[in-house]
Amino acid sequence: MPDRQSAHRDVAQNRRAFHDYFIDERLEAGIELTGTEVKSLRAGRVNLRDGFVRVDGDQAWLEGVHISPYAQGSWTNHDPTRRRRLLLHHRQITSLYGQVRQQGYTLIPLRMYFQGNWAKVEVGLARGKKLYDKRQAVAERDARREMARALKR
Repeated sequence: MPDRQSAHRDVAQNRRAFHDYFIDERLEAGIELTGTEVKSLRAGRVNLRDGFVRVDGDQAWLEGVHISPYAQGSWTNHDPTRRRRLLLHHRQITSLYGQVRQQGYTLIPLRMYFQGNWAKVEVGLARGKKLYDKRQAVAERDARREMARALKR
């Protein structure tokens, strides 16, 4: 049986990010959440599609991520699209900020998961794909699919 503390339990993935961006670097970050957000996250009610990371001064913020209000919550429920602080070392934040300032780079959330009891988000340093890059990726995927079908027969 695997160690429970090191087990990753995926909550959500941003599959659209791999279609729209080239992911150059990945980074794991903790995320500061309220109680009802954690409960909603455990239920898998999160959407990463429109999310991005903004670096403000010496803090990194996760914005545009929709965590649905907790169904059994009351007046203590959270705003679904509020910005959430990412827990990173100062060295990591300054490095990311320097890379994001370069032309064409952005920070996007790739997946959210629980590592033990801690909610984590995997952030990717990404470059946008052009339309012809997307077409090429679709053509490669179709070619692999056709090869797999031919080998199956």
